Amino acid sequence: MTRLFAHCAAALLLVGTAAFAQDVPVAVKRAPVPFSVGEQLQYDVRFGKLHVGSGAMEVLPMDTVRDHTVWHTVFRISGGVPFYHVDDHYESWQDVATLSSLRYWQDIDEGNYEPKRHYEIFPSLEEYIEGTKPPQPSVPHPLDDGSFVYFLRTIPLRVGMDTTFNDYFRKDRNPVRIRVLRREVITVPAGRFNAIVVQPEINAKGIFSQGGNAQIWLSDDDSRIMLQMKSRLSFGSLNLYLKSYRPGQTTTTPLSRVP
Repeated sequence: MTRLFAHCAAALLLVGTAAFAQDVPVAVKRAPVPFSVGEQLQYDVRFGKLHVGSGAMEVLPMDTVRDHTVWHTVFRISGGVPFYHVDDHYESWQDVATLSSLRYWQDIDEGNYEPKRHYEIFPSLEEYIEGTKPPQPSVPHPLDDGSFVYFLRTIPLRVGMDTTFNDYFRKDRNPVRIRVLRREVITVPAGRFNAIVVQPEINAKGIFSQGGNAQIWLSDDDSRIMLQMKSRLSFGSLNLYLKSYRPGQTTTTPLSRVP
């Protein structure tokens, strides 16, 4: 499941117009975003129709990385099937002014696969460092797997859109392709919503790999939260369904449900 957030989306997670956290210093010029501190999304995780666990995306209190005020977001997923358990944890630190990723952590526990990776990302140098390894080439506006999801929530989306970004922090994994497929009404445990369906592709193994036909359903309103995600993997179909949503402390844009 790396592989779950690691190529998410997420694009993942991932993910406008909106309010900002109250504790960001006034002097900091901030990019407009549709989320704020305290936002929390809870998901039901299934392989095919089988319930296997739960997931959560959350905007934590503001933080500082190398004198930059940053959004601090986390994605967690836990669960599994007999003899195979997953407990994954991903964190991103994203500059509030540029939305560039400055730090990215992966703590993955999937059966016997248990890597822990810590990345420090330096946009001005166009480099990133993994642990104690030598610097590697990056890009001017780097985004990790998690921050890509939140960045995706800030850009205009229209059906028929087919574009690429060269902003993934690992330069050799670019470009990331984003296609907007359609609009539709969907029902998830949290309710019934208008959604816009996006298909991301990353040049790497994982949920959003080329040919994986992964799709994300974002709410078709200003909040642009992830309502649902489906992806075909080698061992089956991985699906996430929103079961609850808590807006951030200063979020004024409501999530629009369909009666």
